[in-house]
Amino acid sequence: MIKLFVPGRLCLFGEHTDWAGHYRTMNADIEPGAAIVTGIEQGIYAEVERSTLFEVQSSAKQITEQWHDFACRMDDQELKRVARSGSFFCYCAGVASYMLEWYKVGGVRIRITEMTLPIKSGLSSSAAICVLVARAFNQLYNLNLNTLGEMNIAYVGELRTSSRCGRLDQACAFGVKPNLMTFDGDEVEVRPLNIKKPLHWVFADLCGEKNTIKILADLNKAYPFPSNEKERQEHEALGVKNRDIVNRAISCMAQGDVEQLGRLMTEAEELFNRQVAPMCPEELLAPKLRAVLADEHIKSLTYGGKGVGSHGDGSVQFLARSEEAQQQLVDYLASQEMPAYKFTLHPVHTVRRAIIPVAGFGTRLYPATRCWKKDFFPIPCADGMVRPVILILLEELVQSGIEEICLVLGSEDERKLYSDFFERPISDEHMAKLNDECQEYENRILNIGKRLRYVYQKEKRGFGHAVYQAAMFARNEPVLLMLGDTLYRSTSNKPCALQLIEAYERHNSLTVGLYPVPLSTVSHFGIMSGVWEDNDATTLQVQRLCEKPTAYYAEQFLGVRRSDGRKEYCSVFGQYILTPEVFAQLEADIATADASDDHSREIELTSALDAVRKHSGMVGIRLKGERYDMGNPLALTDTVAQFAHPLSC
Repeated sequence: MIKLFVPGRLCLFGEHTDWAGHYRTMNADIEPGAAIVTGIEQGIYAEVERSTLFEVQSSAKQITEQWHDFACRMDDQELKRVARSGSFFCYCAGVASYMLEWYKVGGVRIRITEMTLPIKSGLSSSAAICVLVARAFNQLYNLNLNTLGEMNIAYVGELRTSSRCGRLDQACAFGVKPNLMTFDGDEVEVRPLNIKKPLHWVFADLCGEKNTIKILADLNKAYPFPSNEKERQEHEALGVKNRDIVNRAISCMAQGDVEQLGRLMTEAEELFNRQVAPMCPEELLAPKLRAVLADEHIKSLTYGGKGVGSHGDGSVQFLARSEEAQQQLVDYLASQEMPAYKFTLHPVHTVRRAIIPVAGFGTRLYPATRCWKKDFFPIPCADGMVRPVILILLEELVQSGIEEICLVLGSEDERKLYSDFFERPISDEHMAKLNDECQEYENRILNIGKRLRYVYQKEKRGFGHAVYQAAMFARNEPVLLMLGDTLYRSTSNKPCALQLIEAYERHNSLTVGLYPVPLSTVSHFGIMSGVWEDNDATTLQVQRLCEKPTAYYAEQFLGVRRSDGRKEYCSVFGQYILTPEVFAQLEADIATADASDDHSREIELTSALDAVRKHSGMVGIRLKGERYDMGNPLALTDTVAQFAHPLSC
């Protein structure tokens, strides 16, 4: 049994531009549509499992009050008949019929355990149930669909009902985070957005009346080619002017300019009223919506507000001035007999800390490791300097904005080696022998030493156990993990670690750097497989993680296909963004081993990562860079030979 949650969605900016952008298939002069869409905290919770039938059951009050549980055979004609029935479950059957037609799957049993999402409030409850059904089939039958694939199937499935949904409705597939959606003819692109400060939103049902079918019919009359000034005004509003507002809104969200973001909401509403509403004045004059937006008490609590969905007297959304104002606004709207809901978009935590385990002895580099720790092996660099491995790693972290770095040592005795190097200045005699550049570099080394913290792995119980020693250091925040016997060089203008941090900030999920390797070498690495989220094959939705598989197993189960059909094998790059859930899982694994008095069992990081992946997901990122292993003599030889030469960007 698998537990699923799919949220509702709210379009913050860019309503109507999904269908308007679709007309570019007939008129290339139309501007591509652009919308900022987010999942919300309210949604549908369900448990799903395989079945011989297609069954939807519910204990959620919103559904049981209106519809009964239903089941039907996995038969194409029967599913299509249900899809045309007009009940809430028709959406489920529409998706199931598509799945049966194209994937030849068996049945599923869906138990809706809770529904916090209001129905028919412009929040796409129908799209949410369609995404839930698509995801259930995808996960239960291992169809290897990425999120965009689930979204597209949910869209086509809903079209098999009497509904005529827009392309942005299924953005709920991407979870409770804002995304930029671009609509260029038949092409839809989705890009996650960054948020710097909390955004306290409120949306409410105006409990008015509107005819969405008429609104859409009247607005579509201006497409694909405008025939008069009023229609040209609509094209401009949904085209270049909308794109300008959306771009400014993205900038405000990234910079934390909440007040300006609220003003943009008001600007977008005024633009809609001025250049779009005249196309359908009977519905879009919306007296109730305009009265609520003009309410002086509401204005005192908000930075701005605008209509939702197709507009009209359906729903309204506001950006509250604070968390306290958000609750006051919900209470006030409820007192005016307008059911209101709140949701908050939280900033993604910037990764400020990093961990490097260096507790290993370096058995494969014996006997050199009798006198040198392997992370102090000297490496000639392209700038002519010779640096120890650990210094190269620490410099990359500093360049990536990391403020504190935790070294996991094997014992307290080892600390003196690091404190002597990074905290004790060299003698005046030696300093006098250095040129100005090297003297300045000496200060950089000492500044790095101020960022260092130390923990100790006193029991050798595996790599996961070593990482867990830094749990208190992580402070329940995301933390970057970097291997101590691997070097990295970027082929872009950003260090590999910074690329990974920025990817985490887009996806807000356990994030692992990936690196393609030949099939012949997979047994030396952790290998990830899954499906690409993008056409460029840079973001992998990880569906399987296997530590050092055989070549035969990898060829059968772990290959990832690119758009050109080629199969790749994606190893772990050696850099990770660990979420607090990883440390919680490691703690549970250690407790399980201790409870069975099995202190010899190694605590593996890979198994903890895989457990978190199953529950919360994992993203693999192809970084623009090269990695250099130095854990064995041959690899060390190659690293020394290659690292001294510049790497073209």
